[in-house]
Amino acid sequence: MFFIDMKFRWMLLLICVGLMAGCATQPSSPMRADALHLPSPQAFRTWTPEQQLTWLAVPFPGKNPTQYQLAKRQGREGIQADAHSAVSMLRQSVHVPADQLGALKFSWFVPELIAGADMGVREADDSPVRLVLAFEGDRSKFSARNAMLNELVRTLTHEEMPYATLMYVWCNQRPVESVIVNPRTDRIQKIVVESGPHQLQRWRNYERDIRTDFEKAFGEAPGPLVAIGLMTDSDNTRTHTRAWYGNVQLLQSVTKP
Repeated sequence: MFFIDMKFRWMLLLICVGLMAGCATQPSSPMRADALHLPSPQAFRTWTPEQQLTWLAVPFPGKNPTQYQLAKRQGREGIQADAHSAVSMLRQSVHVPADQLGALKFSWFVPELIAGADMGVREADDSPVRLVLAFEGDRSKFSARNAMLNELVRTLTHEEMPYATLMYVWCNQRPVESVIVNPRTDRIQKIVVESGPHQLQRWRNYERDIRTDFEKAFGEAPGPLVAIGLMTDSDNTRTHTRAWYGNVQLLQSVTKP
């Protein structure tokens, strides 16, 4: 029998919710990818010329939810995440065509790592910070296992699972730029952008080339970007973790070093 645990099942479903909403609210003309700024100081919202978008806090049924709220850290406005043996996601629907993908700029502040967490092990897959990107693509390329996962998601949600999900993460021990394959499906890949304790207790700022990172993780060109998520979780290790997320910005070009 094909089995997946409840946390992974609901992670898939929540990413699918982002995909479904993105398809339902897609504007008639493509969204300007250089106009997306998250969050504003007033609410979990972002402004674009075409539409007003909203962060949605989505719980995992049967799990304690991570608590998200606007709060300052070292004078910077951001989203504070508190997870007490908890997991949930903030999700935002977008639609950025593949040919408009450029850079992703984001920042976060992590006071301490989660003892015992290991994102390559199913039973220890917790992280103080994750930035999640969901993409569309050709599902006829799925392996038999991923096709079965997709069928399960379709049965539960009446929608397809994302073709690919790319996460940027802070890992306890793996080297920066490592790619962690999700232990349940290779359609979720995690790129380590920070590792170990050396940069704790300070704001860390990143600019990533979405196309380059996607090709590195999946070995092919990306399709349209359809959802962005923030996720702090500690339910597997049954610990408390706290972190702050700063502004998230999509750019149409990559800054050259």
